[in-house]
Amino acid sequence: MDTATLAAPQIDPRDRKKYYFADTPQRRLMIAVIRSLFKVMMKMEVTGLENFPPQGPVILAANHVTNFDVFPMQFALPRPIFFMGKAELFRNPLLDLLLRNLSGFPVNRGEKDQWAMRHAAKVLQHGQMLGMFPEGTRSKGRGLAVAKTGAARLAIEADCPILLAAVTGSDQFFKRFPHRARVQIELLPPLAPKPGETPLALTDRLMFTLAQSLPEDMRGVYAKMPAGFAM
Repeated sequence: MDTATLAAPQIDPRDRKKYYFADTPQRRLMIAVIRSLFKVMMKMEVTGLENFPPQGPVILAANHVTNFDVFPMQFALPRPIFFMGKAELFRNPLLDLLLRNLSGFPVNRGEKDQWAMRHAAKVLQHGQMLGMFPEGTRSKGRGLAVAKTGAARLAIEADCPILLAAVTGSDQFFKRFPHRARVQIELLPPLAPKPGETPLALTDRLMFTLAQSLPEDMRGVYAKMPAGFAM
């Protein structure tokens, strides 16, 4: 027998790095500094905070317009967001260190990244809030794209709610300077997985719900709800 077939599975290089499953003093300090910088270029309005779960595992799912979306989302909420970020951002050593200390972790897009999904499940097992963009990439002004089922799959496996956040205005960062961009974040009532609901069905439910709270030009492929679709 080829000895290569008996070799132990390769360790993912990401396992050699430190990631966090709890809030830390350095994260709070960094968020405070970044918040002060963002105040120069945006004014933020937050609605629906009564829908925010103060504790326990929860998935925060939002539309994705720019690479900066996670920051106003974090400023709007009193709990830390442990978020997936595209692996390309973590290739720069300095940015990698910054993002990991901000509770971020990398995901390889365009493939089934089992490491990222296991890490995301650990975030929920620690009772934290997991931030995900179901579309998997930025819409870049084209409206919502077909979502992936990862967020729904994790919610079903962890039996935890999905909190939806409709984000508008973040695409105006830097475009209106010296005027500040008006960023609005609306938190919608959490969605709980239904008994026997499939990841695809839950994904459709969360995306059509999210689309209804976005301007028409941002709804993309979820603009028109199919006849007989049950929310």
